[in-house]
Amino acid sequence: MRQQAIRWRRARCLFLYWRDGRLFLHNFAKRLTVSGKPITCEVLDFFGEWRTHREAIAHFADYKPSSVRSAVFDLEKHGLLLPKNSPEAMQDMRIAKEWSAWLPEGSFHFSTKDAAYVDRSNWSLDRLKAVMPKTPQPKFVKTVKGAEKVLLPARTSVDSEFTRVLMARKTHRRFSKQKLPLETLSQLLYLVWGVTGYLYSPRFGKLFHKTSPSGGARHPGEVYLMALRVKGLKPGLYHYHTAHHRLEMISTNATREKAWLYCARQHFVRDAAALFLMTAVFRRTMWKYQQARAYRVVLLDAGHLCQTFCLVATWLGLAPFCTAALKDTLIEEDLGIDGIRESVLYVAGIGLPATSARARRQFSRSADRHAAGPSKGEV
Repeated sequence: MRQQAIRWRRARCLFLYWRDGRLFLHNFAKRLTVSGKPITCEVLDFFGEWRTHREAIAHFADYKPSSVRSAVFDLEKHGLLLPKNSPEAMQDMRIAKEWSAWLPEGSFHFSTKDAAYVDRSNWSLDRLKAVMPKTPQPKFVKTVKGAEKVLLPARTSVDSEFTRVLMARKTHRRFSKQKLPLETLSQLLYLVWGVTGYLYSPRFGKLFHKTSPSGGARHPGEVYLMALRVKGLKPGLYHYHTAHHRLEMISTNATREKAWLYCARQHFVRDAAALFLMTAVFRRTMWKYQQARAYRVVLLDAGHLCQTFCLVATWLGLAPFCTAALKDTLIEEDLGIDGIRESVLYVAGIGLPATSARARRQFSRSADRHAAGPSKGEV
């Protein structure tokens, strides 16, 4: 009796494609893909509104009732038909509503979440070679054949603080066990994500000015701090308020193990002093730009912020890294964000360099030199 009362509707978060002569149906909200036959499209079309399987049996009268009933339940099993009032149906409707301006192209965002990662840190060289492509690597430099060549003036190395920082920037995967000074963390947050000033637009009003560019001055990026070893700060998850330059504690759920899980079990992450979980509030950009191409702008913004992060961290004598290998849903659940209006995009982290005593002394001098941050209330 219960099955007779169930109503299903076709998933809105759905696209179809052909590969090697086969039809595939992909629910990008659930990240489920199945192959089907053309009749599958007819069934899904029928379920464009809420219907029962008995209505389907009546509509597809040329087929056996048991066959139609079985097809309906199989389509539900594979996430193509969603039961009314189910959590899956509610999520499907939310994505379709919130992302209406950017779908179907924006389905890339949901399709690529929660990828499966393989821990290859302990693999032998032979095993790694076995899974690598058998074709030669693409060339890292392009040469335009037949083009006129114009020699440039000799390269010169300008001895300035900027060029020294630029040349020193690299990805670190080894860190000291020392705690990160809170003053240094404060500087880093302000110089990367903080509001450094305001711009007035006759059309859009007061807009933020930051150290990184943002498409249309929309600044969709938010950042959450996972404090692991910060002197004077309880381990935990914090939201950074960019305009007021303050931290807002979300939870005390911050451990080396959790950081390791966030970053797809990359072992070096365990030793970081802090992680910076970079998210985007899509509506800020979507409100102004209705075309799906603007999704690229959101990703570009995250890249701008992360490069600024790496350079500022290097300037402060820290050891930065960044990674896109992350477990989206786990992070979003811990941050209390829905993954639809706001979603995690990128993770960066820092520690103190695990190098020589000389390098640690250099960090101390760098920290002293840059300790004078913005005065209270300056933002």
